[in-house]
Amino acid sequence: MIPAAFDYEVAKSVEDAIGLLAGDPDAKALAGGHSLVPALKLRIARPSKLVDIGRLSDLAYVRDAGTQLAIGALTRHAAVNGDPLLQEHCPIVSSTAGQIGDPQVRHRGTIGGSVAHGDPASDMPAVLLALGADFVIVGVGGERVVPAADFFTGVFQTAVAQGELLTEIRVPKLGGSTGWSYVKYNRRAQDWATVGAAALVRRDNGNAVTASVVLTSMGATPLRATAVEEAMASGASPADAAVHAAEGTSPSSDTAASAEFRSHLARVLTKRALADALA
Repeated sequence: MIPAAFDYEVAKSVEDAIGLLAGDPDAKALAGGHSLVPALKLRIARPSKLVDIGRLSDLAYVRDAGTQLAIGALTRHAAVNGDPLLQEHCPIVSSTAGQIGDPQVRHRGTIGGSVAHGDPASDMPAVLLALGADFVIVGVGGERVVPAADFFTGVFQTAVAQGELLTEIRVPKLGGSTGWSYVKYNRRAQDWATVGAAALVRRDNGNAVTASVVLTSMGATPLRATAVEEAMASGASPADAAVHAAEGTSPSSDTAASAEFRSHLARVLTKRALADALA
């Protein structure tokens, strides 16, 4: 299909982008475009103006920030996948970036665009929620930091308000005692995840003590599998804990899978993710 008509502006700086976005209540930011452009073609999104921020190279970086790593919102998925700091200190992020779409998507799509789009089938939001990441949002009123638990608010909805821009994502450095895994099911390599599971397991003297498990495409936002986490904390095996994966979720039925099949996948993938993290 052909998108509805819209105006187009190229932002020269973050401040310029914020001014352009704040001046039009129906404007949207355009980064890599691999999430937004399909929505435009299907007319799911009908912005009056696109503000192109793709040339703001100052927002493409990975930096050491003490106990955290700071990732610029315009860092391409391919750069996230290959970054040595992330590979060393937070490998679940670099590994997951390598699973997104296909090479074309990974070389054009950005981590900030993927996250700010708020698609419940997107891979990275589940991983960032499991990590307890922080999101830096800048607007006319200045900068604010939003924790992952408060960032994803609904289908294609996040804490980024009109006239604001997501500029940075901060993830914790994982110590050697933390195991991790992100696994997903999709029919083709470039498809969105039918269901995905992110797992972090922190050990004490080789024993699992706490687990953080988040599911992709099991509701309107990425969802914490709290029943699984509680079971792991009580000493359950990955197989026994994963039985609870679909509790408290609201999967949809669509052309990719039924809600029943998604619930089954959640249990299977959670078991695999926990076993991988423990290994």
